[in-house]
Amino acid sequence: MSLLLFLLTLLLDGSQGQMESYFLQVQRLVKVQEGLCIFVPCSFSSPEKRWLSRSPAYGYWFKDIRMSSLKFPVATNNKYKPLEWEAQGRFQLLGDISQKNCSLLIKDVQWKDSTSYFFRMERGAERFTFREEFQLQVDALTQKPDIFIPEILEPGQPVTVVCLFSWTFNQCPAPSFSWMGDAVSFQESRPHTSNYSVLSFIPGLQHHDTELTCQLDFSRKSTQRTVRLSVAYAPRSLAISIFHDNVSVPDLHENPSHLEVQQGQSLRLLCTADSQPPATLSWVLEDRVLSWSSPVGSRTLALELPWVKAGDSGHYTCQAENRMGSQQHTLDLSVLYPPQDLRVTVSQTNRTVLEILRNGISLPVLEGQSLCLICVTYSNPPANVSWAWVTQTLIPIQSSEPGVLELPLVQREHEGEFTCAAQNPLGAQRISLSLSVHYPPQMSRPSCSWEAEGLHCNCSSRAWPAPSLRWRLGEGLLEGNSSNASFTVTSSSLGPWVNSSLSLLQELGPSLWLSCESWNTHGAQTTSVLLLPDKDSSAAFSKGAVLGFGITALLAVCLIVVIMKTLQKKGTQEETSRPKLSRGSTILDYINVGPKARSLARNWKAEPDAPSGSSPLDTHVPKPKKKQKDTHFTSPGCPYPKSSSQAPVSENNPEELHYAALNFSRLRLQETQDPQDTYSDYAEVRVH
Repeated sequence: MSLLLFLLTLLLDGSQGQMESYFLQVQRLVKVQEGLCIFVPCSFSSPEKRWLSRSPAYGYWFKDIRMSSLKFPVATNNKYKPLEWEAQGRFQLLGDISQKNCSLLIKDVQWKDSTSYFFRMERGAERFTFREEFQLQVDALTQKPDIFIPEILEPGQPVTVVCLFSWTFNQCPAPSFSWMGDAVSFQESRPHTSNYSVLSFIPGLQHHDTELTCQLDFSRKSTQRTVRLSVAYAPRSLAISIFHDNVSVPDLHENPSHLEVQQGQSLRLLCTADSQPPATLSWVLEDRVLSWSSPVGSRTLALELPWVKAGDSGHYTCQAENRMGSQQHTLDLSVLYPPQDLRVTVSQTNRTVLEILRNGISLPVLEGQSLCLICVTYSNPPANVSWAWVTQTLIPIQSSEPGVLELPLVQREHEGEFTCAAQNPLGAQRISLSLSVHYPPQMSRPSCSWEAEGLHCNCSSRAWPAPSLRWRLGEGLLEGNSSNASFTVTSSSLGPWVNSSLSLLQELGPSLWLSCESWNTHGAQTTSVLLLPDKDSSAAFSKGAVLGFGITALLAVCLIVVIMKTLQKKGTQEETSRPKLSRGSTILDYINVGPKARSLARNWKAEPDAPSGSSPLDTHVPKPKKKQKDTHFTSPGCPYPKSSSQAPVSENNPEELHYAALNFSRLRLQETQDPQDTYSDYAEVRVH
């Protein structure tokens, strides 16, 4: 029955409101979090002629119109009107109804307060219930206070922290603030009407990474916010992580000081450091900065070496620095690789004369000189370096300097291929060179013989580079392969040997000089033969010729006396080894002048050393000597002793002169000469 009367009243009042323009202005949806306070602004309008009554004006807020009657409002300014029990003390009508203000305050909002609310006004005989209503939506409490604190705290410097809870309106009561944390030594009290709290303290390194909490307590609920303190400090705990081919290396202890990696692998070095504020990280190789990081970026810095090579070896340093200090750690990177860039440095007289970079190079060296070969390679671990000569491994006298090979006195036996080998566990490399020993001409003893066509002489010489040969007959030069009616020259060569044959087809005159000359770039040598008349041919000379020969003989005797005195100091050598020339009663002999010079001068006939017409290439070429077993190869540096006492013959050496006597049996002398006055007492002389 009461519900029917309530609906009838609303219907009647509504029809009147439409006619008299009653209107309620309020937010249709009001949201609030559980436990908080909410202020709902509200105002209404009504006909002015009815509002002029002197009676007191009352306002009432009721819950959902569909569920309640007008008996128990949740808020009213009529102190005689009983309120709903659950709303007592929490709902408050703050507006002045006489001023048409119907604002509502709800404290300690609860879940069960979620519903719609409508308003009713009364003044004297005027009473009206507004159809407009607002919906209260209660959500979970998520709002937290805000803490204002410097991002980084300086150790030992006082700091002030503020905790603030934002209110939309001032009518709500202030919550209760409290601070919690290791840094809290005291807290500043504020009256409950304040919506913030202030905390002051002096941070230290022990407060770093600790929590500081500001808590707000309401009637039935509480909320809080926690921050983590960040106290500035210098970089610490710097660490380097190593990745091979993108795989971590777990067996390495933290911050290794040495790292070995094979050439060709990929390497990633990761540097991290703990600091506040974040440090600037950098990678430095020796004194060159490779990369660096931004302080606002990541606290790690990676160094990528996608293809490690030998040149990447060195000291890699990771540095971390901020305003509080710095820290660094150095990693010694050693790249392992096989021998490479193998080369041989050639030194003579403490001076580098040549650098050999490839195989097959021919190295010319003058016989008697000193030579130092230094084999150099790059490798890690260091390679074992050894020298081999043909098939023989050369072991240095001292092993403290491997790769150094010394030949204090280069000999012809050293000629051949020298190979330097460098080897380590990762590979090997070899380089070879060919040693070519050069020396000046060395002439064999000449041979001459009479043949049907005339006088035939052979001359041979050995040298490297191969020498050149030529004949000198009187003032004329005979060389190469040439011939005419008077002579024929034939030359041939084989290796270091060169042979030249001379056939004289003309009749020979008295006192005719014949010499063989040999030379190359390192020196020259000459062998000379003096041709003199014999006894039989002297009878055909004229008296003038006899006189001339007498004078010549006298001079020869004087020369013999001088030479004998000189040669007595040297002794009689090579007496039996001289080549001989013979044709019938004509003898060409080589004689050393000594104490028995006169008897030798009268005894001209002798047998030749070699058969007539034999070639030096066949009979006089010496066989190569066997390699000397006592040849020394040293490696502890390269001292340079003086050359051998057997210095090579050069152009400054005096010629080796050979003198001979010859019977001119074919010479036709003038008939006016008296054969009784001629004489042929001639001597054969060799001058050194």
